[in-house]
Amino acid sequence: MMIANRLLPLSNPLKRTVLSSTSTGIVSARAMSSSSYNLEDMKGRHFLSIDELSNAELRGLLDLSKKLKSTYSPPPPTAPKPLQNHSISMIFQKRSTRTRVSTETGASLLGAHALFLGPSDIQLGVNESLKDTALVLSRFNTHILARVFGHGDVTELASHATVPVINALSDLHHPLQTLADLMVLEERFG
Repeated sequence: MMIANRLLPLSNPLKRTVLSSTSTGIVSARAMSSSSYNLEDMKGRHFLSIDELSNAELRGLLDLSKKLKSTYSPPPPTAPKPLQNHSISMIFQKRSTRTRVSTETGASLLGAHALFLGPSDIQLGVNESLKDTALVLSRFNTHILARVFGHGDVTELASHATVPVINALSDLHHPLQTLADLMVLEERFG
């Protein structure tokens, strides 16, 4: 489904749970749960393309992203840490300062540990197969984020990983950037 066809429903948010907040205006970790944003079906799933999302999931991700942005910008000292005790291996076959900084910072703000694996740290499919890489990273991490050249690499990682794989960029899809672009469009134009 093309993104242009989805823009119309974005201006009419689905009914969702009213969020509770503390006296300081900080949203509680419970309020940021996936059930508050119609995202229950996404738990444990890979995120390789925006096309995989239902309209409700897309709306939920955008709403949750806006809430996270308002909660952590600037980051208050008592902000919830919904990813406490999570570890995210970040494969950067294709380097990017902005993506690395934003994902590491976001993971830290949410309580997770981000493990950067650059081209000199990990050579996908060279010394170890993609299957072996996916299985090893799955044993030690709760999520795998991959910024790769070929989309086949991220889909093969996902086919063998036992934890969710997030596509941070491939030659076919850039779902996180698409979400960010949609957020900006809604912020600017409603």
